Parts: sequence; C-alpha cells; structure tokens
Amino acid sequence: MERPGDTAGLDLNLLLALDVLLDERSVRGAARRLHLSEPAMSRTLGRVRKALGDPVLVRAGRHMVPTPYALAVQAEVGAVVERARAVFAGPGAQDLRALSRTLTLVGNDALAAAYAPALFARVAAEAPGIRLRFLSESHLDAPVLREGVADLEVGVIDTVAPEVRVEHLFDDVMVGVVRPGHPLLRGELTPKRFAAADHLTVSRKGRLAGPVDAALAELGLRRRVVGNVGTYPSGLFIVLRTDLVGLSMSWARPLMDPLGLVTFPVPLELPPLRIGMAWHPRHDADPAHAWLRGCVRELVAAPQG
Repeated sequence: MERPGDTAGLDLNLLLALDVLLDERSVRGAARRLHLSEPAMSRTLGRVRKALGDPVLVRAGRHMVPTPYALAVQAEVGAVVERARAVFAGPGAQDLRALSRTLTLVGNDALAAAYAPALFARVAAEAPGIRLRFLSESHLDAPVLREGVADLEVGVIDTVAPEVRVEHLFDDVMVGVVRPGHPLLRGELTPKRFAAADHLTVSRKGRLAGPVDAALAELGLRRRVVGNVGTYPSGLFIVLRTDLVGLSMSWARPLMDPLGLVTFPVPLELPPLRIGMAWHPRHDADPAHAWLRGCVRELVAAPQG
C-alpha cells in the first residue's frame, strides 16, 4: 500500500498541471496553455483529484472555483513550479520570449488605468508569452502575496507580514483635482476656501475622512464631504462633470491629463505617501518576476524622479 510519503508513484507533471489549472480555473484554458485537448486535460484533472484526495476545482454556475484546500496550496505549488523552471533553465539568463506565464499585480485601481498600456506594450515587445492580470485592492485586508493570489503589490504598502519584500520607489503627495474653470481655481487658495468647497472622497472601504480632515481639524476647519466612490476613475469622471473637489495621488497624472482635469497643491501640511512595491521572497530569483519589477520600477518611479 502506498503511503503519503512514498515517491515511487509521484508524477511531477501533475504539479505543473495543478499550477496551470489553479491559474486558469478552467479546463479549457488549461488545455490551451498546456497544448492538450480538453478531454486529455479533463483526465489530467481527474488524476490530480485522485492524487490529492480533493476535488481541486468545482463547478459554480458557468465557472469553476478552487476548493479551500486548493487555495491553501496554490502559492506553494506555484513556488515549486517556479523553482523547477529555474533548475532546468540552467545558470544562464532565462529567455523571456520563451516564457508562458500569468503575472498578477494588485494595487489601487489607478495603477491599471494609468500604467497598464505601457506595461502591455513592454510585454508585447519583450515577453509576448506573459499575460498580466490586474486586481484592485479589496475592502478586506487579505495576505494576497503570501497566499499567491497576487505576485506583486504596487502603491502605498501597508503590509505587516515580516517575510514580505518591500522596495520603496518614491514619496508622493496628494493633489486636489477639479474640472477646468472651477471657482476654486480663481484667487488665492487658502485652507478656509478649500474646506468650504464640496468634496468627494475615494475609498475602497467607503471612508469619508482621512489625513486631509486631520490637517483641517488642526486649523479649526472642517470640510463638507458630500459622498464617496470606491474607484479613482469613477471619481475623476464625477469631478469632471460637477463642482466637487477630489483628491488624487500625483503619480496618477497619466489618468487625469487625458480628461483635461486640473490639479492643484492642497494648501495643507500633509504627510507624504510612500509608494513602493512588495512581493513574497519565493519570487526573488524568478527571472519573469524580476523583469516585471524592473518594468514597474522604470514606468512608475522614473517619471517622478
């Protein structure tokens, strides 16, 4: 009888299949990635299920979703496959054009809106087999890097996980955002005039207050926040069509400039925003991940400096 620790019947090809299945969450998509027929991929999924003693992927309407056990092992499976690729790639640099990978970035939704076009252009030119997947920050604080849900986090990094690697890119500042011709743009902008305007906040958690309100309170002032939205693009379109005042990070300027929005310095002493990127150390030696970090470093940080 085969015991769990035995390796005689272990098929390491199933690890690769499991990694792709959990990435695609689709038999059809996994079959396409592995150059197999759908029936062959279905049989492979059956072998994976038998080997693990777990359904791995289950039907939920028209889609397939991973089981709790599959989610728990996804990051480790991906790390093992990455290490295996590095071993067989040899000591030389890995050919990025030969890679077939999906890399997932998580961050403020302005990240994709402002920098995805340039990142997709870099992919097409340098690593056409890589697919980029952008995830917005959740209203829940989940360890997405540790669990393998995302490969790279970009923005204000507030993780407290001790093993996570964090690279500081630059310090940013909040700027005010209004439509062209907004009354606030005429005359001297004082904290009192700024506070007297109607404001719109952007927060994935629905917050109506933040550092701006703390700075105003120190001056004995209070602004009137009339509402909140969960994403920066929606907030910018609202500001464009109203007299509401919005706030944005200056690094999201590529998102604001095409709309013709006007930015201005906030007349308050605000703490700097430390913009960086973070990843799990299992990706340290991964050539594809190192390439992605380099792209983000050049595209996001370089324009600031």
